[in-house]
Amino acid sequence: MIAVSACLAGIACRYDGKDHRIAQLEDMVRRAEALAICPEVLGGLPIPRDPCEIRGSQVISCRGRDCTFAYRKGAEAALKQLQEKGITLAVLKARSPACGRDWIYDGSFTKKLIRGSGIAASLFEQHGIRVLTEEEWKEKERENNL
Repeated sequence: MIAVSACLAGIACRYDGKDHRIAQLEDMVRRAEALAICPEVLGGLPIPRDPCEIRGSQVISCRGRDCTFAYRKGAEAALKQLQEKGITLAVLKARSPACGRDWIYDGSFTKKLIRGSGIAASLFEQHGIRVLTEEEWKEKERENNL
């Protein structure tokens, strides 16, 4: 079993109330081969919600609200679920302040990317869980189907 960002599994939980459905990941969740998680929702944030970006060590909304506590709380709750199920691989939404890996938005809300990872992605990796973005996962799937 793997973990996947809930928005990738077709669950409308993004900040804008939409999803980023990938049919294959959605099917894996339906077949109980994957666990859908949304650290932002687990942290108590509503759907929809203001977009957030990481600025320094804080997660700030586009209105200047500090959402760091909710992001950390959600990351810890998600980690607990993964550990309870023995999950060692997570496919997470690229560039997200919770789930992004390697590249995130810079906190200026101008779509500028910087090196960094989201709160949950970082926590998962600190605890030995391998994290792939959906983009990396799609590439590996293409390679396996050649």
